[in-house]
Amino acid sequence: MPTIFSHALVAGATTQWWRRKVPTEFWMWTAVCGVLPDIDVIGFSFGIRYDDMFGHRGFTHSLFFAAAVSGAVTWHLLRQREYTLHRPGSDSRQRAAVFLWFLAVTMSHGLLDALTNGGRGIAFWAPFSNHRYFFPWRPIEVSPIGVGFFSARGLRVLASEARWIWVPSAIIAASARFFRNGPT
Repeated sequence: MPTIFSHALVAGATTQWWRRKVPTEFWMWTAVCGVLPDIDVIGFSFGIRYDDMFGHRGFTHSLFFAAAVSGAVTWHLLRQREYTLHRPGSDSRQRAAVFLWFLAVTMSHGLLDALTNGGRGIAFWAPFSNHRYFFPWRPIEVSPIGVGFFSARGLRVLASEARWIWVPSAIIAASARFFRNGPT
């Protein structure tokens, strides 16, 4: 898996494409949804094995989980009447845009993990299937879990993420600002 820093960075960089100013809570939930699928690592403490449906990179990395989280976050944010991201009067468009946004952000976690060179794959179709998938091209170094992160291997992971995640994220954020504001 990429580090939680990279998952949050990708989510934050893509937020730059929103054309309207978004509330702080929107940014917070964007970062949370970007890292939330890794909540499954607590399962190791309860004896849940890596390969189990609720093991690491299982159910919480699935499209089903991403849709459920997106629905809950969308409901939470839009139940507040003063919370708007579009012009007033476009409730269904706003709901769809917010839902699709958080769906994409939460799904990005599993997609990035499927680009790593380690682990046992991602259960994209859980709970309907626990089969694990990787992409054919896997350039990102897998991050060690726990204290192993603070090692020479952890530094290699950060270098890999800088190349394959951080630089592209910076380009995404800069291009959004450029197209939104125009050249200076």
